[in-house]
Amino acid sequence: METTSPKVPQLAPEQILRAADYVELVWKEQGSEEERAALAEFHADGPELARLIGEFGALLLADYLTVVPEEHADCESAYVLGQLVTVASRYLKRWCLASGAGAHTAWIAAGFLIECMQEVDQVHQFLCDIRGDAHAGQPAAAA
Repeated sequence: METTSPKVPQLAPEQILRAADYVELVWKEQGSEEERAALAEFHADGPELARLIGEFGALLLADYLTVVPEEHADCESAYVLGQLVTVASRYLKRWCLASGAGAHTAWIAAGFLIECMQEVDQVHQFLCDIRGDAHAGQPAAAA
């Protein structure tokens, strides 16, 4: 089994926006006909969606949810947090890239990311921040 995490390819802004749209749809899904149709459209692209959510999740974990303030970057807790993020990202990516991964995997991975976002802040704010960065053309690559 791999012991180091490969670099995640830089996600294009449209990929980031698509992933954010999917996570938000999973988060807000109330079962309306429009929402079910939108989810079905996303889920039709199962394996590719799973890969996208894996890469998006690694980006979200590393660059948004676990950012350590610069003045604490050399603290032991920042190091530990970095290691935990590496392991969580690696596991999420492996799971989403696994043979046979599809829409169900993407759904569960989105649920995991939503739970992470809800623990530290509002899901909506994270998704707005990510979309804003994608529109601004800021590079988005996870460790």
